[in-house]
Amino acid sequence: MFHMGWFVGYGFGVQSWNQTWSGAGGVEWYKPDLYIDMAHAMERSGFDYMMIEDSSCIPDIFGGSMESVLRNAHGAPKHDPMALAPILAVNTKHLGIVVTAATSFYPPYLLARLSATLDHLSEGRFGVNLVTASSDRAAQNYGLDKHYEHDLRYEMADEWAELVVKLWDSWEPDAVVLDEKSGVFADHTKVHYANFEGKYYKSRGPLQVIASPQRRPVICQAGGSEAGKAFATRWADTVVAAARGVDHMKQARADMTARLLAAGRDPNSCKMLFLIMPVLGETKDEAMEKRRRIVEARKQDVEFMLQTMSYASGQDFSKYDVDKPLPEFDTNGHRSTIADFARSANGKTLREMAAFRTMESIELVGTPDSVAAEMSEVMQEVGGDGFLIGNAVERRQIAEICDGLMPALQRRGVVRTEYAHKTLRENLLAF
Repeated sequence: MFHMGWFVGYGFGVQSWNQTWSGAGGVEWYKPDLYIDMAHAMERSGFDYMMIEDSSCIPDIFGGSMESVLRNAHGAPKHDPMALAPILAVNTKHLGIVVTAATSFYPPYLLARLSATLDHLSEGRFGVNLVTASSDRAAQNYGLDKHYEHDLRYEMADEWAELVVKLWDSWEPDAVVLDEKSGVFADHTKVHYANFEGKYYKSRGPLQVIASPQRRPVICQAGGSEAGKAFATRWADTVVAAARGVDHMKQARADMTARLLAAGRDPNSCKMLFLIMPVLGETKDEAMEKRRRIVEARKQDVEFMLQTMSYASGQDFSKYDVDKPLPEFDTNGHRSTIADFARSANGKTLREMAAFRTMESIELVGTPDSVAAEMSEVMQEVGGDGFLIGNAVERRQIAEICDGLMPALQRRGVVRTEYAHKTLRENLLAF
């Protein structure tokens, strides 16, 4: 069996608007109903978690302006998903809720307290997707002139996580005794100061929050650079991967297994989910036609790809000739994303790349049954842990995945039909 998650790639932002199946997407994205409906469908079909992206700026690298981003609602506006998490938690019973937080900008004590509180509110189903962030624009919103250098960000994040975990652990699980006869609420000998002082962070502690159901909320990590992999090896419970093709998927899983073993961790303790964006139809021909229309739409919207790469790299892609190959450049941004982009270039012009540019690990096009069969075969060969859906958040696609693909996977016995445990971590470790 394998695990399933869904990456809400536009965060608590505009998901889909002005398209055939967008519904009221232009006005409902900032209300909870769409996400509650999605969470219900995911829980009904046995998903492990939904992971919500986040960022802290309105990008203005492309063309030196916010115009393109705001005109198309590509990445902005965006609200804070931490406020959405408890609403989703009280409207579900089993689904994990994972929210993105930037270690570079969240003070460790604030994140430790907030995430432990959300773990209580969700009864042990909260997780945090730790990123270091990449944009100078985001850094400037938090008072920096520019963002820290890439590897320094991860060095700081490692110390940040060490402190956060120490704060989570500052209350022993049995510190609350509730002895009404003696009048003792908590045993102070089981609540500990952190007294942490590192190179970048320090905190006295302890947390004000009692030990949460998972004690340590689940940690998700998505960085594919060497520094990102090292961070995941030490701290992550689940990893998002976008390795392209079955061979690279196998290599990614084998690499993470070796890293975990070398660090003294059980490889089963960290689940690697590979990003996919299935295109589904009632027939293979219908799915292929949908795929053709998707590719055609990408050809007509080269600006979106250029804007996305401008944000990821910090380079203004509006200056490049779209009918020439990608030039070489260095970046302090998302290094693994840019490296993957460069590998896929292979002499293509930027316009040609726009038609087929995706982050999915494998291309899946067909009926729910045929795609389920292919997913089962791939996961058996890869020896990995599961898949992360990256499809747009709109009700038609939610239904296609949750009421079409997931039942087909369940019939094959490769995903759960019911939840065996209460907490997100326990369900991740169930198989």
